[in-house]
Amino acid sequence: MNSYNKGKIAEFMARMYMRLHGYRIIDTNYITGRGSTAGEIDFIAKRWNTIVFVEVKQRESLNNAAYAILPHQQERILRGARSYLQHHPQYRHCQMRFDAILIAFPWQIRHISNAWHI
Repeated sequence: MNSYNKGKIAEFMARMYMRLHGYRIIDTNYITGRGSTAGEIDFIAKRWNTIVFVEVKQRESLNNAAYAILPHQQERILRGARSYLQHHPQYRHCQMRFDAILIAFPWQIRHISNAWHI
C-alpha cells in the first residue's frame, strides 16, 4: 500500500474514532491559501461548544507520528482555522482546540487533545 492510501485510511480511522467519542465531523480536508502558505486541516469536528481542528499523522510508530507535527505545520493549521471561522461565522462563539490523532498500523491510535496552543 502506498503512502497516499495509508494516509487516507488513517484519516478515515481518525474520523471514526472521533465519532465514536461523541464528536460530529463538520468538514474534511479544508484547504486555505495557495503555494507555500497553503494550509490543510485534515478534518474539523465539534462537540458541545468546542470546535476541534484535527491533524492526523500516520507513521510506523506513534512516537514518530508525534514528532512529525512540526511548528510550521501547526502555524499553517492555525491560519486555516482562522480562515475557517471567518467563512463559517456560526462557529465563532465556540471554543477552539487543536488536536492530533496519531496512527501506527495496523491498529494503534492515540488522540492528543490540545496538542498545541495558539
